[in-house]
Amino acid sequence: MHAVRLHAFGPAENLIHEEVADPVPGPGQVRVAVAAAGVHLLDAALREGHPGPLPAPPVLPTVPGREIAGTVDALGAGTDAGWLGRRVVAHLGTVPGGYAELAVTAADRLHEIPEGLDPAAAVAMIGTGRTALGITGFAEPGPDDVVVVPAAAGGIGTLLVQYAKNAGATVVGLAGGADKTARVHANGADLAVDYTAPGWPAEVRARLAGRPATLVYDGVGGTVAEEAVALLGPGGRHLLFGWSAEGVGTGRGHVVDGLTESVLGPRMLRRAGGLRALERRALDEAARGRLRPAVTRFPLAEAAAAHRALENRRTTGKVVLEP
Repeated sequence: MHAVRLHAFGPAENLIHEEVADPVPGPGQVRVAVAAAGVHLLDAALREGHPGPLPAPPVLPTVPGREIAGTVDALGAGTDAGWLGRRVVAHLGTVPGGYAELAVTAADRLHEIPEGLDPAAAVAMIGTGRTALGITGFAEPGPDDVVVVPAAAGGIGTLLVQYAKNAGATVVGLAGGADKTARVHANGADLAVDYTAPGWPAEVRARLAGRPATLVYDGVGGTVAEEAVALLGPGGRHLLFGWSAEGVGTGRGHVVDGLTESVLGPRMLRRAGGLRALERRALDEAARGRLRPAVTRFPLAEAAAAHRALENRRTTGKVVLEP
């Protein structure tokens, strides 16, 4: 098979598409003929050798990637034969191996892909979708809310905009540049605002006619987040789940009688049903058409280009590799 392997930490060019031996599933495992593999900003950090929520790979070469969708083509000993030939999606957890034509994982990580759902969309929902639903579980929007979503053209942001609109909220989606703001508007945001434009917070206040924001879903951090949080009124909520800009913002001082709360991974794990329940719900929401993930596709052989595009903010939605 062909896979993308990292032989040395460093730039995206270190991701090499090459021929390697086919993996063999062990007891309780399946092998999946991969139709789509997810790419995450965490992959780029690990590629450079920077630890984050996960440690850098201890041994090189390694095949990156932790989200896959495809068809089960082989079973390990003791694995339920009913999985063979089924379309499945799985988050591989801490064990990478997704950037490949074939990948092995434990059968208990699998979900069957709902009928009518594209493998790339399934990949988006198994990681990005479960995260979006986990975030909203800590601060549910409603019809009385004005919700601000920084990075609204990203994978999580796209779904948060849709979720908040489904709940009846007024949604302000922030994105960088005219093309991305057009996508945010098409995705259903009531206001789609370019955060690279000078004075954008004043534009938001004017267009809301003085109505304050009540909830900020913040996966960006830095200056954009600080300015977004400054839009909150008394009792407003600032939900922090990432800092893809220049670091965690200091927005706590802008929240009056409200809440700034981090909801990163460990807190989601402790919620009822854990991540697996969120995965099932995310796939169901996509199958029903209530959540529609945006996807940017690259051929597997162009994984390096996918990493560069993601790091340089030239993508929208979830980045997916297709063998």
